[in-house]
Amino acid sequence: MRRKIIVALALALAATGCSSSGGPSKASGVLTVGMPNGPLTENHNPFLPTSAAGSLGYRYVIYEPLAFVNNTRPAQEPVPWLATKWDWADNYKKITFTVRENVKWSDGKPLTARDVAFSYEILKKWPALNNRDSLKVETATVTPDGKVEVTFAQPQFVNRNKVISAMVVPEHVWSTVADPTTYTNPNPVGTGPYQLKSFTSQTVTVSRRSEYWQELPKVPEIQYTSYNDNTAQTTALASGASQWSYVFIPDYQKLYVDKDPKNHRLWFPAGLGIHGLWLNQTVAPFDNAALRAAMSDVIDREAIFVRGEARLFPKLESPTGMPLPAGESFLAPEYRSAKFEVNVDRAKQRLTAAGFTSDGGVLKAPGGKPVTIELTNPAGWSDYLTVLDIIKSDLKKIGIEATVRTQTADAWTTDFANGAFQGSLRWTNTGATPYEMYQNIMDGAEIKPVGQTAAVNFGRYDNPEATAALAEYANAAGDATRAKSLAVLQKIMVEQVPMIPTSAGPIGAEYSTKSWVGWPSEEDPYGPPQATLPNALQIVMKLKPAA
Repeated sequence: MRRKIIVALALALAATGCSSSGGPSKASGVLTVGMPNGPLTENHNPFLPTSAAGSLGYRYVIYEPLAFVNNTRPAQEPVPWLATKWDWADNYKKITFTVRENVKWSDGKPLTARDVAFSYEILKKWPALNNRDSLKVETATVTPDGKVEVTFAQPQFVNRNKVISAMVVPEHVWSTVADPTTYTNPNPVGTGPYQLKSFTSQTVTVSRRSEYWQELPKVPEIQYTSYNDNTAQTTALASGASQWSYVFIPDYQKLYVDKDPKNHRLWFPAGLGIHGLWLNQTVAPFDNAALRAAMSDVIDREAIFVRGEARLFPKLESPTGMPLPAGESFLAPEYRSAKFEVNVDRAKQRLTAAGFTSDGGVLKAPGGKPVTIELTNPAGWSDYLTVLDIIKSDLKKIGIEATVRTQTADAWTTDFANGAFQGSLRWTNTGATPYEMYQNIMDGAEIKPVGQTAAVNFGRYDNPEATAALAEYANAAGDATRAKSLAVLQKIMVEQVPMIPTSAGPIGAEYSTKSWVGWPSEEDPYGPPQATLPNALQIVMKLKPAA
């Protein structure tokens, strides 16, 4: 889904009610949000990222979490929302929530502790709604004093932000749903300040409720429009038809900022996730750590930052893969000053020591076979394909012949997950700690045989030390143990290069200050700026008319 938001999509959209700018005309007092996601099918299920509510982000202004977390500043304290307080116990295997009083659902019924408990019970009963049962909910009960106690099968330190930011749904609606994984939720009932007003295949409108548990937002109405591709979305941003989006713009200064230098802004901070070149380590010689390290040595990340990602994706500097400043507090002391640098001589020395040879400028593996690599990605992913061309050129410096092959997005998704590739660019997960990023890259407990679908560790990297360090980190009883485990993982990342990091993962957005002010920024980083993330409601609540 993440790439679907960033890259151009080959989808046809039958435009209805459009102005000449390619999107609906902006009405007075309306906040217009756009995404390049193509035609919509009516589905307001808040649990499904693939629903219209998920892909455009309007689920987050209808349904609310217990607390907001700021993934641009992971060490920041969460902001209480439907929960006024929470207490962890039993090494993060139990949490007790104090539920906010005097909150009503949009149908007028009161929010109760039972609703909160039910919202965790539904995650336990339907793992598909719970990211493959990642939270491992055991019980969710209401205590005699009206609080909600949730217990887990395993410590939830690495998932603690997911736990407290879980979405709350009304039991009186969802308890009657036979299968919530397929439910389209035609009449969404939430505690948020907005309710569904209208739906078309192009535009969804939500309007402000007449009453809400806190001061009503200043924005009376939000229109979410789904444009058919990046070009249409960029045009809508440039014209002002779309005020808020997350779209990859190759020349954002010319195509967006210069159209209205006073008001057109963008902010693309890094969270604790990265993009990188995944190598299939079931295919020789990519199972050789020296080769992977040498490949990393010659990749020009400055060129990737400038040409490949148009300076939109944050630059990645640490060979641990840790994005900064989000990951600064997690860096092991020995790597705090370490930086990526292009070093062809060091790469050649690594290869020679590992038994590789050069014959007429062609790198040969210890067995004498020339080293070649096929790099694959979907045809529409223009930023990734530019990065692959940079990598292809860089690898020639050490005699590796690379070819680039494009696929359909569906074919690539299947092949990548099944291990039918040699090298490919992809992102990692992100979270409150670097655990999710590293677990995504090197968790041996999640290795799937080639031909079976992997959810993480797509390169099939098998290192018992890494697997043990990940398990130790997730189950640790204190910060000292976690720091020790994290140092091991960073050392493995630097020395074994299980995946070659190329850039930090952005959680950014483009937005206009012409009609609305109060957006998050580098100067006021109160949350990630994307309209498709939970913090979207936090942003809308802070927006005020510019006039």
